[in-house]
Amino acid sequence: MTPEDFYKALKELGFDLSQKQKDQFQRYFELLVEWNEKINLTAITERDEVYLKHFYDSLAPVLQGHIKIQTIRLLDIGAGAGFPSLPMKILCPDLDVTIIDSLNKRINFLNLLADELELSGVHFYHGRAVDFGQDKAFRAQFDCPCRCTHAGSLRIDHSFLKGGWTAYCT
Repeated sequence: MTPEDFYKALKELGFDLSQKQKDQFQRYFELLVEWNEKINLTAITERDEVYLKHFYDSLAPVLQGHIKIQTIRLLDIGAGAGFPSLPMKILCPDLDVTIIDSLNKRINFLNLLADELELSGVHFYHGRAVDFGQDKAFRAQFDCPCRCTHAGSLRIDHSFLKGGWTAYCT
């Protein structure tokens, strides 16, 4: 999916990206490829594949109407290179995104990425989800966790949920 096809598909679904959002996706791609040479972030680095398999696929919960364009607290556990939460943040700037990842080098990449893309309302934590799930400051604080990283993590995800929300796994 070329960037142009990506923008067109989103527009057909009612999401007409601003130039700033298009620039954010382009810069995201550039930084992903650059940093992937330093640390292993993804096996997918070809532009059209990134736009399809990382960017477009990450937007599925929004495009399918599971996550509305509103202010909600979204938790991404084990986000790696920021998928799926950061593409959703670009599309829906009002989302408040928290990412927990066990590798500090990925957290360093995500901090740089958020600065470069001028994203606000993003928070990055280095550590294990099971440890954060025991922390009262994190329990039942999020509207929607959007990632399951291994067998059994859906159970862990529920400890983070406010009442009435569902976990989405990508």
